[in-house]
Amino acid sequence: MPKNLVCLSHLRWDFVYQRPQHLLTRFAKQTKVYFYEEPVFDGSEESFLEITSRGANLSVVLPHLQQGLSETQINIALTALFDQFIAELELQDTIFWYYTPMALSYSGKHIPKAVVYDCMDELSGFKFAHSEIGKFEQQLFALADVVFTGGHSLYNAKKKYHKNIHPFPSSIEKEHFAKARTCVEAEDQIIIQGPKIGFFGVIDERFDTDLIADLATSRPDWNIILIGPVVKIDPNILPKNQNIHYLGQKSYSELPSYLAGWDVAMLPFLLNESTRFISPTKTPEYLAANIPVVSTPIQDVINPYGDQKLVRICSGTKTFASAIEKELQIQDRKEWETKVNAFLAAISWDQTQQDMANQICASIENKETISIAS
Repeated sequence: MPKNLVCLSHLRWDFVYQRPQHLLTRFAKQTKVYFYEEPVFDGSEESFLEITSRGANLSVVLPHLQQGLSETQINIALTALFDQFIAELELQDTIFWYYTPMALSYSGKHIPKAVVYDCMDELSGFKFAHSEIGKFEQQLFALADVVFTGGHSLYNAKKKYHKNIHPFPSSIEKEHFAKARTCVEAEDQIIIQGPKIGFFGVIDERFDTDLIADLATSRPDWNIILIGPVVKIDPNILPKNQNIHYLGQKSYSELPSYLAGWDVAMLPFLLNESTRFISPTKTPEYLAANIPVVSTPIQDVINPYGDQKLVRICSGTKTFASAIEKELQIQDRKEWETKVNAFLAAISWDQTQQDMANQICASIENKETISIAS
């Protein structure tokens, strides 16, 4: 592996702990990782970079910009800051790892050892997506040495754009979520009495608030537990039934203590452009906690989880509620547990990261061989 890895991300390191954090903490055992975030506009007199450590070999780089800048001025400032940052690194011993194609606007002129595009989501389908993100993604496909996708449906949609593209669906840190089977339930949840139907994750435009409201209304004896930040939507549109409990954002380390008290976990996603290609990381996490799961028909949940009878797939409030009810009534889960354990035994973030590293090294070797031959 090259000496440095610079990850250009639209996500914050200290937001929800998900795919980027799982992968890059593991890459940090092999190389120096710099997680380069999108800027904050905090009224500083001059633009500057804030670099903070998040552990051995892993740093978060945060650009600070003045308020009130035009898009052109923002791009000029970001370009200057990135030029300043990258001058300290040896480009020919550095990987650029992109989560957002928009970062090409200030980084694209630099030529590193290798360019990786981890296409985690179809960002163009998200609320407030930049109008030019599709154009920048095509440029990134042209530059990338290797492309990874966050699931198989996204792979099928993108494979025509690159010859060296590989699907890497959501994986799992089994040992962490298996703690839910034995740990003590969180204090702010244990006081809630009755069946607990839970969800953790970002509550945004992908979240089916109508489904949640209907569930809570039709099953007043159930408790709907919702854990996670509310972003990109007005919190006032969220249903306020007495049996819906918004417990806020919790750290990754705390999640097993909440899962410990759930009877059923759910994936209540809308079917729209923002969910068309998602591969929810929480699916195997719920399963590792030994909790039955009910999901709306998201393609990368249907295949493989629904097809293998690991997760119940259904749509509409009545069928969703009925599926949860059936799970609440099941007494013997041994057959299901055997299937779940067999499925989870074959996947892990450790294996995913190592497979990705192998693909990166192979692409570098192939590029060097072609260069020598020419």
